[in-house]
Amino acid sequence: MTEGNVGLAVIGAGVMGTGIAALASGSGVPVVLVDVDPAALERAERAIGGHIRMGQLYGKLSRTVEAGPVRYTGVLADAADADVVIEAIVEVTEAKAKVYAELSALVRQDAVLVTNTSGIPVDELAGHVRHPERVVGAHFMNPAYMIRTVEVIRGPRTAQDALDRLVALLTVLGDEAVVVNDGPGFVINRILQRMINESARIVSEGLASPGDVDRLFKGCLGHTTGPLATADLIGLDNVVDSLRALYERTGDPGYAPCDLLTAKVAEGDFGRKTGRGFFTY
Repeated sequence: MTEGNVGLAVIGAGVMGTGIAALASGSGVPVVLVDVDPAALERAERAIGGHIRMGQLYGKLSRTVEAGPVRYTGVLADAADADVVIEAIVEVTEAKAKVYAELSALVRQDAVLVTNTSGIPVDELAGHVRHPERVVGAHFMNPAYMIRTVEVIRGPRTAQDALDRLVALLTVLGDEAVVVNDGPGFVINRILQRMINESARIVSEGLASPGDVDRLFKGCLGHTTGPLATADLIGLDNVVDSLRALYERTGDPGYAPCDLLTAKVAEGDFGRKTGRGFFTY
C-alpha cells in the first residue's frame, strides 16, 4: 500500500465488514469503514475493539501490534483514495452492482476492487466497473479475525497485478490465501450451502433435531461446529441469499432454499445476530 493514502477501505459495516475491519485494524493497517446506515457504523464502532481483544486472546492477532486507526463514514467518496477496496455488503446482485458502478467512478484507476461475495461470480460483478481487470474476489470466513485462511477468486479478466496486490495485503494481515478460479459459489459455498440446505431439509422432515445433526457432523466427521450452527453464525438471511444466487446460476434444485430456511428468515430468526435461528443464543 502506498504511503500517504487511505490504504484499505471496507464497504459495508455488517457482520463481515466489521470483522474484516477488525482484522485490518488489529494487524496495524488503517482502514476506512463505509456504510450508509449510521446505526450499523455505531454497532461496528462498539464491536471492533472487542473483536481485536478476542483475536489477541486466542492468539490470532498480535498483542504487540498497535491497532490501526478506523475511520467510520457514511460517504462512499471517502474510499476514493484507497489502494484496496473490499466490498462486503448484502449478497444481492443489484445492490453490489450499484456499489461497483459508483466505486468505479470514484477510485483511482490502479485501485484493486475486492468482493467478499460468497457465491456471485467475480466476473459478473466485474462487468459493472470501468476496469474489470482490477476486480478480484476474497471470500473471508466469519469471523475474519479468527479464521485466517481466505478463499481468493481469480476472475477470467482479473489482472495478475491485482491478484498479487490482494495476496500481498492478506499476507500483511497474517492470512493464508488459497487462489481458485471463478464460478458460482467457488469452492467453499458450492459445497457448504448445499450441505446446510440438506441439513435443514432433514430437520424439517423430522429425521433429526438440529442438535443431533450437528453432533453427528462433529463426532463422526470432525467438524468444529456442524452445518446448522455454522448457518446460524453466517446468518440464515445470508444463507438464503447465497442459495438463491447459486440456484439462479446453476439451475440445480439442490440449491433451492428449503421451506424451513425461508420460514425462519421470514420470521426474523437469522441466527446468532438476532439471538435465534436453529439454536437460541
